[in-house]
Amino acid sequence: MIETLTIASVGHRGDGVVDTPGGQRFVSYALPGETVEVDAEPGHPERRHLLRVITASPERIAPFCRHFCTCGGCAIQHWSEPHYRAWKRGLVVDALSQDGIDAPVGEYLDAHGAGRRRATFHVRSGDDGVLQVGFAAPRAHEIVSIERCPILVPALANATTIARTIAETLKDTRKPLDIQFTVTDAGLDVDVRGSGAINSKRTAQLAALAEKYRLARLTRHGELVIQRTPPTIKVGRCMVTLPPGAFLQATVEGETTLARLIEDAIPKAKAIADLFCGVGPFALRLAERARITAADDDAGAIGALAKAATMASGLKPIDAQVRDLFRRPFTVKELAAFDAVVFDPPRQGAQSQAQELAASKVKTVVAVSCNAATFARDARILIDGGYRLVQVTPVDQFRHSAHVELVGKFER
Repeated sequence: MIETLTIASVGHRGDGVVDTPGGQRFVSYALPGETVEVDAEPGHPERRHLLRVITASPERIAPFCRHFCTCGGCAIQHWSEPHYRAWKRGLVVDALSQDGIDAPVGEYLDAHGAGRRRATFHVRSGDDGVLQVGFAAPRAHEIVSIERCPILVPALANATTIARTIAETLKDTRKPLDIQFTVTDAGLDVDVRGSGAINSKRTAQLAALAEKYRLARLTRHGELVIQRTPPTIKVGRCMVTLPPGAFLQATVEGETTLARLIEDAIPKAKAIADLFCGVGPFALRLAERARITAADDDAGAIGALAKAATMASGLKPIDAQVRDLFRRPFTVKELAAFDAVVFDPPRQGAQSQAQELAASKVKTVVAVSCNAATFARDARILIDGGYRLVQVTPVDQFRHSAHVELVGKFER
């Protein structure tokens, strides 16, 4: 049924929000104050599909990508910069407010830099046998084919061509593929997932492809196909060789911004625990002035961190541990060894670790999160345990999306 609605606000997923007698309705790509014509969205009773904008907001701008609205990667390219920034900061303010937390929220920091350095391209074969290479459509399994994504770093400009060539090589496996690209200082690091077992002929073809495109490394489900040169990134004074499919912060600017905020929050700490440390973007920098215990459940990441530390000069000792911090968080007794703790968990947060910290006597805790809601939940645990949230800083390395990174400093 076609309706005419007037948008009241933009919600936490980037949708226009309307209050109706039947409850809230959500309209993608609509802005506050706009009058829009919409239709029901099958399978999503609370959502409405935008047909046209009848009265446009003066805040509306032209999107810069021709795939916007068909590709599900970006939620907002159509809102002017000042209003977009205010909305992003507001996501953090609102999440804290919902948990009853009153804390100073700093100004929004744009950490997009040159663009995102990681991307996973999905490859699916259509009914006509034509390969679709790109990203998922909004709230759908359909793949939107793209030639170039403008929010990625220039080094990924050729990624879709490479992904398509890989997919053509593996086409006879008849399996959907996910091909992850990571930009390193030595070139592209590519991991192919979903192909299942392949024979020696296909392996040789993939190796030749890696040579053709001068990839640093090509792996399949993390298993090495060919490595032309170690895929390394510089972290502080260290060179880290990445394990296959390694997690990194989305942008280089994002990583350096988060690291600076952490360093500024604990300038005098001498013994620091870096929990959910990954390959060490924070630990390796902090080790230039403090003793570090770094823990993560990813054995490959811990191995890369430890190796990078041993090959660098001038670092304080780093104790790198493989540890599942969800099942075995650092206990109150163990935390007594540290005067500061940094934790940067996945989107689900670090509830168990926060509970141990709340009962500890650690002087300063710095929490990094890509999910404002779970950050607020963990913050409430720390506050109830006697900490004060003295500062929260929103960091936007996911520009044009509904995701926001944040750094919070807690003092006992």
